[in-house]
Amino acid sequence: MKRLIGIALAALVVAATPALALTELTFYYPIAVGGPLTKVVDNLVAGFEKEHPDVRVHAIYAGNYDDARIKALAALRAGQPAQMSVLFSIDLYELLEQDAIVAFDDIGADKTWLQSFYPALMANGTYKGKVYGIPFQRSTIVMYWNKDAFKEAGLDPEKAPATWDEMAKMAAKLVKKDAGGNLARWGVMVPSTGYAYWMFQAFARENGQDLMNRDGNQTNFANPEVISALQYWRDLGAKYKVMPEGTVEWGTLRQNFTEGKTAIMWHTTGNLTAVKESAKFPFGVAMLPASKQRGSPTGGGNWYIFKKSTPAERKAALAFIQWITSPERTAEWSIATGYVATRADAYETPKLKEYVTGFPQAAVARDQLKFATPELSTFQTGRVRKALDDAIQAALTGGKAPAEALKAAQQEAERLLKPYR
Repeated sequence: MKRLIGIALAALVVAATPALALTELTFYYPIAVGGPLTKVVDNLVAGFEKEHPDVRVHAIYAGNYDDARIKALAALRAGQPAQMSVLFSIDLYELLEQDAIVAFDDIGADKTWLQSFYPALMANGTYKGKVYGIPFQRSTIVMYWNKDAFKEAGLDPEKAPATWDEMAKMAAKLVKKDAGGNLARWGVMVPSTGYAYWMFQAFARENGQDLMNRDGNQTNFANPEVISALQYWRDLGAKYKVMPEGTVEWGTLRQNFTEGKTAIMWHTTGNLTAVKESAKFPFGVAMLPASKQRGSPTGGGNWYIFKKSTPAERKAALAFIQWITSPERTAEWSIATGYVATRADAYETPKLKEYVTGFPQAAVARDQLKFATPELSTFQTGRVRKALDDAIQAALTGGKAPAEALKAAQQEAERLLKPYR
C-alpha cells in the first residue's frame, strides 16, 4: 500500500511540474562562397541544441549576402521576422536606418566578450561606440599561387611577389602559351565581378588610401592615389598583358586557379579550404603585395539580432551567438571553411594550433589583419557601392579612363551622402 501511495505521489509531482519552455529561433544564413558550409552550420546548430534543450534553432539558407539581406528585411516587413541573422558586415548602416537591429551592449552582452574579437573585424559592426554586429564569417583577400607554375617559369616556388612591381614582372614570366601560340595560362587574375569594390579597396589601401571615413558619410574615390590604384589594375590586362583584359568572373576564378588557368589569383580566404581540397598541385598563400604599404579590406558576415524579438528570444539569440563564436567553435569553423578565426584565443586552442602548424597558409589572413581596413560601408551603401562598381567596370573594360570614371563615382557619392553630414 505504501508503495502504491508513493507511486501516486510521484505521478502527481510529475504532472504538476511545468513543461520545459521552448524558445524557437530562426536565422538567415548566406551561402556566398564555395564549400559544404550548410553541413558545417547544421552541425554547429545541432551541437548548440544538444547543450541547450530549451532552444530550437532553424537556419534558412538564403543565397548570397544580398539575397539574405533582402529576405530577412522582407520577412521583417511582413511581420514574420527572424530573431537573428548572419548578414554582410557592411549592411550595418542600412540596418540602422531601418531601425532593424539592437546593440549587443543593450541586451546584456558582456564587455569582456565583446572585446575578445580582433579590433579590425569589429570596425564594420560598431557605430557610435556600440556593437551591433559580431564577427563570424570573416575574411581578408589573400594571394594564392601555384608553386609548380612558379618552378616551371624559373621562379622561386616558395616566394610570392611582395610588391606591385614584382607581381607584374613575375606574372609576365608565368604567362604560358601552347604549341599553337594560344594562351594556356594567365600570370595573375583578380576578380572584377560580384565584389569589384572589395578588390579595389585592396589596391587603394596598398597605395596608401582608404575609400571612406569611419562615420560612413564621406568617400575618397577621386583621390590621385586611388585613381593610380585603378590605373595599375587596368594596366595588368591592358598594358602588361598578364591578366585578361576586361572583367574576370568572381564565381569561376577559384576553378580557373585549381585547373591551372592562372598561376596567381587574388581571392577571399573563405575559399582556402575549398582550394586545399581541390588543387592537384602545391600552392602557397601570401598577403597581398604592397605599393606604398600592405593592405586588404576585411570582408564577410556578422551576426545581428533583430529588434522585433521578445526578451526571451533575445536572451536565447545572445546565448547562441556567444556559443557559436566561442574559441573552440571559432577554431572548428576556421578549419572547416578557411575563414579567419575572429579572435586571438581561437588560435591558442589545441585544434587550431595543430592545424596551423601543419598548414601555415591558414595563418596568413590572421597576420594580414594588422594591415587591414574596414570593408567599404556607408549610408546608402548599395547606391554608393554601385557607383564605384560601375566606375571600376568602365575603367577595366576601357570605356572610361580611371580618373574620369572615379570622379563621376565620387560626384554621385557626394550627392548621396551629403544629407548625412
